[in-house]
Amino acid sequence: MHIHIAGICGTFMGGLALIARQLGHHVTGSDQGVYPPMSTQLTTQGIDLHPGYAAHHLEPKPDLVIIGNSLSRGNALVEAILDQDISYTSGPQWLAEHVLINRWVLAVAGTHGKTTTASLLAWILEHAGLSPGFLIGGVATNFGRSARLGESPFFVIEADEYDTAFFDKRSKFIHYHPRTAILNNLEFDHADIFANLEAIKQQFHYFIRTIPGNGRLIINASDPNLGQVLERGLWSETENFCAINRTPVTGIPPGPGWQYQLDKPDGSHFSLFLDGTIQGQTHWPWIGDFNVSNATAAIAAARHAGVPVSHALQALQSFQPVKRRMEIRGEVKGITVYDDFAHHPTAIRLSLEALRQVHRDRKIIVVLEPRSNSMRMGVHQHELATALSSADQVIIFRPPDLDWDPATVSKQIGTTAHVCDSIDSIIEHLVRDLGSGDQVIIMSNGAFGKIHEKLLERLGK
Repeated sequence: MHIHIAGICGTFMGGLALIARQLGHHVTGSDQGVYPPMSTQLTTQGIDLHPGYAAHHLEPKPDLVIIGNSLSRGNALVEAILDQDISYTSGPQWLAEHVLINRWVLAVAGTHGKTTTASLLAWILEHAGLSPGFLIGGVATNFGRSARLGESPFFVIEADEYDTAFFDKRSKFIHYHPRTAILNNLEFDHADIFANLEAIKQQFHYFIRTIPGNGRLIINASDPNLGQVLERGLWSETENFCAINRTPVTGIPPGPGWQYQLDKPDGSHFSLFLDGTIQGQTHWPWIGDFNVSNATAAIAAARHAGVPVSHALQALQSFQPVKRRMEIRGEVKGITVYDDFAHHPTAIRLSLEALRQVHRDRKIIVVLEPRSNSMRMGVHQHELATALSSADQVIIFRPPDLDWDPATVSKQIGTTAHVCDSIDSIIEHLVRDLGSGDQVIIMSNGAFGKIHEKLLERLGK
């Protein structure tokens, strides 16, 4: 079958393309933004990519078009699909009908940490010899890809609350029907499709309704928004998790309870407990309290699938960081350049706090591109100054399509913050001030004009 995927370079749709290819389909795709690492993944698998959404990308006529949620009515490709009466569906619907059917689905939901937690869970299952399938919103370094069909009943999926398609406004995760589900956290985001936090809570409630009675929810016990969602109804087994010094919030069902304790402040060593009994200790190559929390959730979910805790803790030691999650892109003259996907104030704050734990005496410089829909709309602008407070210097990019002025945030931070209108000006500003030992963390959920490569090249000169 010839399947054309519209919006193929998105993390979800790109993974879908890889799985469709593994099923033996002829896959082509189109997207407005074609850039690595997703474009590289796709082309190496023999998938033809077309820039833009022109109607002629449907020649020869495909048997089916899978339409991503970034496309809407008025888009030239969408209009051609409807006019030519070509069969079409959404990515989540196709996945549910052709891949997830009759499989043990392990879904990871939440505002933050989905990609890391899903990657951890997939690696723990892989390390245990279970060969899971997976679809993750980023390149899982241990696997070298973001998706695969797998050879066992188990399938790990990043369960996104974003809407499904222009013709299906339910959240994607409604389609997945997991047996094991992680609820990592819940905050307001995706302001382009959700009017308020209450609307997101309602979708999470619908998601919980799809989990069977003999299924299991793994719940972050320290998140009050999740507690409020669970008070609306709960029909499945539950386990909760949190740091050892925290008390579960209202609405979280009582035990069994997982707790973690940081044995080193940066989170590189930690101990794990279940109902007060120590399960083991481990060290691993990641930092940050939030990543230990992600690991605890993944271990609990893997245990539901039959993996002993001792095996899971061992797997963490060989876990490699996900692409674009505090990924070191290079080091020149003692200056380290990171790429980080953080684009929500909470994620920004946690990433910077973790980096500060490791580099207490080093200068940390943040370059932020406010690129997500919520960021462009200015929904989070009043939280940014606090989120960026762990940095020694902040540079905020001001693209021409921004609905607010980053100068307001810069003024709140003070003289250590600057606003730049181009990538070239950002690089010029950095090169003037950087010295050996400095840590530059570039935060964006897009390619950001290849700023990492340009900066490293300029520093090399």
